[in-house]
Amino acid sequence: MTHAVTAAGLDPATLADVVRLAGSTGFDRLQDQIRRTGGCADPIHLIGSTKTLDPSTGTVLHAYSTTDEPGGRLRVACGNRRASRCPACAWTYAGDTYHLIRAGLVGDPAKGTPDTVRDHPRVFATLTAPSFGPVHNRPGNRPCACGTRHPEDAPELGTAFDPATYDYAGAVLWNNHASELWRYFTIYLRREIARRAGLTQKAAREQSRVSFGKVAEYQKRGAVHFHAVIRFDGPEGPDSPPPPWATLDLLTDAIRAAAARVRVEVPSAGDQPARTLRWGTQLDIQPIGAFGNGEEINEQAVASYVAKYATKAAETTGTVDRRIGNKEALDLLDVPDHPRRLIEACLDLHPAYPDRKLRDWAHMLGFRGHFSTKSRRYSTTLTALRQTRADYRAAEQRAALGLPDPDDHPEATTLVVAHWTYAGHGHTPGESWLAANIRRDIQHNREHAREIRAELDLEGEQTYE
Repeated sequence: MTHAVTAAGLDPATLADVVRLAGSTGFDRLQDQIRRTGGCADPIHLIGSTKTLDPSTGTVLHAYSTTDEPGGRLRVACGNRRASRCPACAWTYAGDTYHLIRAGLVGDPAKGTPDTVRDHPRVFATLTAPSFGPVHNRPGNRPCACGTRHPEDAPELGTAFDPATYDYAGAVLWNNHASELWRYFTIYLRREIARRAGLTQKAAREQSRVSFGKVAEYQKRGAVHFHAVIRFDGPEGPDSPPPPWATLDLLTDAIRAAAARVRVEVPSAGDQPARTLRWGTQLDIQPIGAFGNGEEINEQAVASYVAKYATKAAETTGTVDRRIGNKEALDLLDVPDHPRRLIEACLDLHPAYPDRKLRDWAHMLGFRGHFSTKSRRYSTTLTALRQTRADYRAAEQRAALGLPDPDDHPEATTLVVAHWTYAGHGHTPGESWLAANIRRDIQHNREHAREIRAELDLEGEQTYE
């Protein structure tokens, strides 16, 4: 439904709700709640109360209830990683992913990874899907095979030359098994490392460890590929140096051999033939430089790249970011032809492979894995990063309320009794507009602060020189 745009740039319904909010008695508190969520686009609403007690006396040190909040509710961030769903929470998720990947490259003792880890051999590898048929692309400075030089934003990029012959079934089955391809790759990688080192697998494990952090990304054609930081460690992980034989060249050769060995067999079912799924031939492996001294990529670039794609999913190909129940919904959602055919292939294949849950993951073009994963000893965890942030905010809250800090006064323990009930989610139209503006202001302030830090760093370098 299309609304007339007012002079304020808002449709009448949103403008009316903004006026209502601005005149409400709880407007300032509502703004504060939204600001504390970072401008979350779809906040969770909670109803409840908390009490902080002195357990020795039963004295109530602090009490809070949502009764006096706007609408009687507390709004908390949704935490969704998808930028298409919530740009504010996706920004936080991307930041956490950046620090997780970066800690595994440069080290961060505060996060449990020593600085010496940057001396370990490590590469940035990209493993792709095979071809399922010719698609329109931009091969460097050459024209596409169709004879056209496509601009960067051309809608036909990634779409099939001939949809009638393109293997849509093979494409979605490959996506569906991509996580298994990766699992077998990690198994074969350890075997290939042992073989090249002239050791048994047990001996290789006793002397070294392979750590990784990866993220999935969709190509324009709708096929998933993985970007991974792969690092050689000693037997204790990042805390110990790798053995002398664990070189960058050995790691690179082992990655190529392992990727070539991977096979996942898909049995025939219905009218579908048996398939053998493999990685594509486009395997890119680049050493990661510590300081960018002549290397094509460095630590900062890798961490930023991985964080960027941690918040994106299949919607970058033209599909949608939520489940699709049937083909009729595709008409209402106006999905472009190429991703539409991939979604239809998932729905058509579901009866033949019910255990693969292709219908449930049709909106993801068959992919059902995690978008970002890491090995246990690569670096810190997202959970630890979130706990650090929660602890910081809790300390701020205690200071504001004048409550004792347990780190400074271990004997001054407190007891928190809380009761919360889910009461819905989302915004009214006016609240959505307000949240979007708050998010933009926060983003602008962050970018401005980043520019200032960069200028100060540059001035420091010039002074040093």
